[in-house]
Amino acid sequence: QVQLVESGGGLVQPGGSLRLSCAASGSIFRINAMGWYRQAPGKQRELVATITSGGSTNAADSVKGRFTISRDNAKNTVYLQMNTLKPEDTAVYYCSANISSGTFAYTRNYWGQGTQITVSS
Repeated sequence: QVQLVESGGGLVQPGGSLRLSCAASGSIFRINAMGWYRQAPGKQRELVATITSGGSTNAADSVKGRFTISRDNAKNTVYLQMNTLKPEDTAVYYCSANISSGTFAYTRNYWGQGTQITVSS
């Protein structure tokens, strides 16, 4: 079994910073792309940022220049550094990873349990 475990959420004031981590564990053969998504109340889940196994990144326009995605392949971990946070960044943040696992290296997308980020004064 493969698990993604997130950490680092919480309450922060506007303009503040937070760093999210997401560690993958289990019978992992290879981790391909990893990413962060978020879902605000009453809205659909949306892409925040992604990173390939080679380190190429992509981010939503709404977070470019403020959020940075990175990964540590040795630790099977993806990070999201969030700076200059705004109230509209309030949402549940989910990590996702495309992972090949098990005896036959079956590949599928996995999701973390989600972590709440609240930006409020």
